[in-house]
Amino acid sequence: QVQLVESGGGLVQAGGSLRLSCAASGSIFVPNAMGWYRQAPGKQREWVATMTTSGNTNYADSVKGRFTISRDNAETVYLQMNSLKSEDTAVYYCNFRPDLGPGSWSLVDLGSWGQGTQVTVSS
Repeated sequence: QVQLVESGGGLVQAGGSLRLSCAASGSIFVPNAMGWYRQAPGKQREWVATMTTSGNTNYADSVKGRFTISRDNAETVYLQMNSLKSEDTAVYYCNFRPDLGPGSWSLVDLGSWGQGTQVTVSS
């Protein structure tokens, strides 16, 4: 079992920035992929960004150039969100899963999940 704790959400004006953090504990294994997903009201959970322990990264088209994912080690991941838009408003979830390759990163039914942190962007 892997436990995840997110922090850093909040309310920000459009154009502003926030930084999310996620720490994993428990049965950590390597290699792994840690990523961020989000779910807006009335919508399905969607993939935002992923970074593997080997340093591979990828982003959803909607956040490319605005969001940056980074890691300190095998157990922590961050999401720097700049130029925030109202459509970025959602609950953001951290995910921990085996590194099964880029084709698996957008799947929302794999791995362990945090409790989520609310990000609200006011226009």
